[in-house]
Amino acid sequence: QVFTFNTVEIKVHPSDKVKNGAPMSIVCHADISKSANFQLKHNFTIFKNGKLVFMTVSDEGDAQYEIPVAKSSDTGEYECTVEAGGKTKSSDSLHVRVKGMTKPILTAEKREVLEGEVVKLRCEMPEEEPPLLFFFRKIKMNSTPKEKYVFEPYRNFSVVEFSVEEGDNILQFDCFGRRNVHLEYESSEHSNKTLVTVREPFIKPTLSARPSSNVTEGDRIQFECSTVVARMRDIEIILQKNKTILKSVRDEKFLKYSSVATLEDSGEYLCKVEQGRASKTTKLNVTVSELFPKPILSASMDKLDENKELTLSCSISGFRRANFSILRKNLNGDIWMKSSRNLTMRVNVNDTGSYICKAEVKGIVKESKPIGINVYAPVSKPTLSVVGGLPEVVLGKPLWLICRSVMGTPPITFTFYKGNEVQETVTNDTYAMFLDENIRQNDKIGYKCEASNNHSSGMKTSNILNVTVIVPIKDASLGSIPYGEVEDGSETVFLCSVKEGSWPIHFRIFRKTDHEVLLYETSEHADRAVWRKETMTRQDTGSYYCVASNRANVDVKSHPITISVILASWQKGIIAAFVLIPIAGAVILTSWWFLFKKKKAKGPSLEMSGSALATDLTSEKLTRQHNDGDYYSGSGYIEDTENHMKSTDESKGPDLESAEVEYTEVEVATLDPHR
Repeated sequence: QVFTFNTVEIKVHPSDKVKNGAPMSIVCHADISKSANFQLKHNFTIFKNGKLVFMTVSDEGDAQYEIPVAKSSDTGEYECTVEAGGKTKSSDSLHVRVKGMTKPILTAEKREVLEGEVVKLRCEMPEEEPPLLFFFRKIKMNSTPKEKYVFEPYRNFSVVEFSVEEGDNILQFDCFGRRNVHLEYESSEHSNKTLVTVREPFIKPTLSARPSSNVTEGDRIQFECSTVVARMRDIEIILQKNKTILKSVRDEKFLKYSSVATLEDSGEYLCKVEQGRASKTTKLNVTVSELFPKPILSASMDKLDENKELTLSCSISGFRRANFSILRKNLNGDIWMKSSRNLTMRVNVNDTGSYICKAEVKGIVKESKPIGINVYAPVSKPTLSVVGGLPEVVLGKPLWLICRSVMGTPPITFTFYKGNEVQETVTNDTYAMFLDENIRQNDKIGYKCEASNNHSSGMKTSNILNVTVIVPIKDASLGSIPYGEVEDGSETVFLCSVKEGSWPIHFRIFRKTDHEVLLYETSEHADRAVWRKETMTRQDTGSYYCVASNRANVDVKSHPITISVILASWQKGIIAAFVLIPIAGAVILTSWWFLFKKKKAKGPSLEMSGSALATDLTSEKLTRQHNDGDYYSGSGYIEDTENHMKSTDESKGPDLESAEVEYTEVEVATLDPHR
């Protein structure tokens, strides 16, 4: 019993595009080849979008999945799998589209409601599968429908609430559904329309003004607002003007409010009745005519010197019968000055401020615009100084000047002069500052400033300020006499000088060893300073430098010089004497001993000639050394002695090898490499 699957096919009847509500069949067919005519069990499985929807076992090669009423949720990808005799084969997928959705069902919780209440609606699509999108509409005569939508991912129904507003009488509601099918929206037809009747909980309020909505300032005006209600509980009446609540009553159907009319009372008034969510309003425009215009305050002058006389006058154009008062404005409350149309007073600086006048007629009080009065004290003579203290400036640095006037009513105008030229004008309270960045070395121009305000006394001028220009130190140098080598015990003169710089100049001379040692300091009204060190010692050998500074507060250091303290001439003579005399004695003794030995060996004749020769050599050597006179250079003497000893050793044999020659150490000064 051999068989094989040729094909497995899936089809839909009547077509792959089915109208919503129509019957639909999914047919699976297996084409199998057999070696003989034998019975074979077929296991049919049908999937929709990968989910099992139908399964059957049949001896036939066909299976049919019946859907009597097709819905939009039946849209999808269908696939059939057949298993027989341990073999399995699947069909290709088939897309089936069910067009349209079933008509939704709409129900309302109430069919009759009051204004301010809500209508609760339920829209249901029992034959559709979620997710679904529900749309609800509130339809009112002669107006655009209001719409709400709700997405339901897990339910095939939805519930919403619509509020009932003022003016809603007869309302209609409907709904429809929508779903997303393969990135396309499928919509249902609209549901049945549901009718809801609306009843008023109270009538629209009435608002009136007595005696009239057109009144004059000073008249008493009374507002009345009323309504008719079905039930008194939770009723509230509110009277407003420009969103400001003037009065309100609760659980009453009548409101009264009265006041004395002013110009500010003109405008729109609103009466509002509220109960629960219901609200109704009525508006009324009120016009208040002017009884008299605002008063005008005038002054004899608004800027005046202290101790001068000031007159304030209050008046009303075309109106004289009024109660006047003059006041001064203050943050803590206006200060009463006089209950009169006019006020005359002698002023001082403390009277500076804003003044108003008030007029009262029939209980109506009106206030004038404020006027400003400024009383000025004269400025005192200003003082001009340099910011920071002394009247001096370092060349190259900016110069800040400050001009102060201790007395005087601000604002004060300050004018700065450099020489006779105006540099800057500044207006401030009590002082002003001026910056001069154009400072030259030979500037000898004085500065001054002037101060003035609105006082009639005019301008005051400061004393002239002369500013000294401090030139910084430049190029310090140090020298000495003698220079380089100085004999022990002698005097040395050090000279520290600068190329330029303002006097006085502070000079300091240092010797640098392991640390810096201050040797001398002085302040001079000159560009140089001299220091005499009377006695130099060997410990004074070292490097020297000087530092110069002045009021520019910049230290300028010279290049260092090296001083070497050497032996004095008399010290050299003593050393030479102590060195040469022992050496000369040793030479004489050596020569005598040599001649004595020679005389013994060769007889009298040779002894005489040897003695004479030795005597001549010694005499010649000593004479030559004495005539040279350079005892400082001990090395030459030692060199001649060594040569003599070598020649003697070579000519006279090994007997002289045991002779001892005495040496002494001689210090030789090192030359100054800078000389």
